[in-house]
Amino acid sequence: MRAGLARLHPWLAEFLIFGFKQAWAALFGGVMLALLIVTKLVWQPGWWLARYDFLTLAALAVQAILLATKLESWREARVILLFHVVGTGMELFKTHVGSWSYPEPSLLRIGGVPLFSGFMYAAVGSYIARVTRIFDLRYVHAPPNAWVLALGLAIYVNFFTHHYLPDIRPALFLCAALIWWRTRIIFTVDVAPRWMPLLLAAALTAFFIWIAENVGTATGAWLYPTQRVWHMVSFGKFGAWFLLIVLSFALVSLVHPPRPPDGTERP
Repeated sequence: MRAGLARLHPWLAEFLIFGFKQAWAALFGGVMLALLIVTKLVWQPGWWLARYDFLTLAALAVQAILLATKLESWREARVILLFHVVGTGMELFKTHVGSWSYPEPSLLRIGGVPLFSGFMYAAVGSYIARVTRIFDLRYVHAPPNAWVLALGLAIYVNFFTHHYLPDIRPALFLCAALIWWRTRIIFTVDVAPRWMPLLLAAALTAFFIWIAENVGTATGAWLYPTQRVWHMVSFGKFGAWFLLIVLSFALVSLVHPPRPPDGTERP
């Protein structure tokens, strides 16, 4: 592989390495999306095991394989567990108020929430934890962790309270911008360190969640009330996914506190 890349322009070679490493960081999420697609294509209603239950068992098996082969660390597994708990809690509420639903039957569920759904949130946590390690992420002008955790808590609470109280998302967007407007992520693709504004990184990640959301609804894994006939999820939900990424950074920081540069890298 290195020999082939050596024949390319350095910028193109680095871009390809960047793409490969990003895909590697998103391994757990990629496997989950692949399972959604494959099961949608092959699953039959009369089979003895419900599709949702298979997805839950498959997610557990994938997690066990990643840990056994050391493709994922136990530290990253703790992130996944944390995201699973936080995500399932939100799923229980959101399905109760009708924000979205899971139309297929299953046994492995809590209320109206099949247990595989928590792994979709866990995939986001897995990606952020793995990308931190794979790209050796460092932060310049990182805000105090207490600020990030407080913002993450406010975002999580607002996901619930905006159904009954005024939606404070505009204030949350403003807080995220004020807290992180100077923050830069330093990452190493191959040899030379590169940098990117953290807010841009969060926006790009939210965009890919939008793509994953469309895969999920297209395969019928979950549906929004307006999707009796499937159509793409509105890009107007981008703001909610951006806030989810901010919350995700806060949760991951509990296990992977932001590290400063070593003194040789300057954005």
